[in-house]
Order: sequence, then structure tokens, then C-alpha cells
Amino acid sequence: MSTNTCSTTPLDKKAFGKAVGHELLRRHGKQRTYPREAILRTVDALSFPADWSCWAMCLFASRDEFEKHHAITGEVCDYAAMKSEMVSAMTEGASSSWFDVDMSWLDWPDFDFSGFFDFLDIFS
Repeated sequence: MSTNTCSTTPLDKKAFGKAVGHELLRRHGKQRTYPREAILRTVDALSFPADWSCWAMCLFASRDEFEKHHAITGEVCDYAAMKSEMVSAMTEGASSSWFDVDMSWLDWPDFDFSGFFDFLDIFS
């Protein structure tokens, strides 16, 4: 597998991840991962460029769903590299000591993300 990440990238990965995460929770409830179709619809509903979908996929989909998406689109992107980049942006680099590529976003350590996870309270 290539070490490529998608060439089109959100300008603010943290804001993008937060917006998509909030909307996925609102639409589908708290899930360890979300299906490809749910992520695509959510990115579209938020009026983000479709090219950014794989950045949401690496954060909120399983590796299998990420690979399925790329098989369908014909793109070659590296799940681990992209997920690491997104998690680092989301945690402002605090993930370097605990990050595991197969970890669900729900398994992230419970520490202050300066309000990032505030939207989770309504789903607890």
C-alpha cells in the first residue's frame, strides 16, 4: 500500500473532524465506526467538498470501510498515515504517546480537548 494521503485536504482538519463528528452523532448516534454511506451523506450535508470525505473516513470509519471507499473511487490513500494526521490535528499533537491506528475515536483517552468533546454529553 502506498503512503499517500489524499491530495485535497481540509484547511482546518480539527474543525472539519469536529463538525463531521458532531453531525454523525446527531444523525446516527454514538457508534464505534460509521458506514461509508453515512459519512458521505454527512460530509455532503455539511457542504464540505466531496474530496474531503476520505479524511472523515479515516477518522470515523473502520479500515475496511476506508478501503472499500478507495476501491470504489479508485484512489490510493494510506489509512494509517491519514488517521494519524487527523488524530494529531484533532488533539493538537497530544496523541503521539497513545495513538493506535485501529483505535476507535470513542477509545481516545479522556483528557481535556478544550471543549472538543462537549457535543458528546448530549448523547451519553
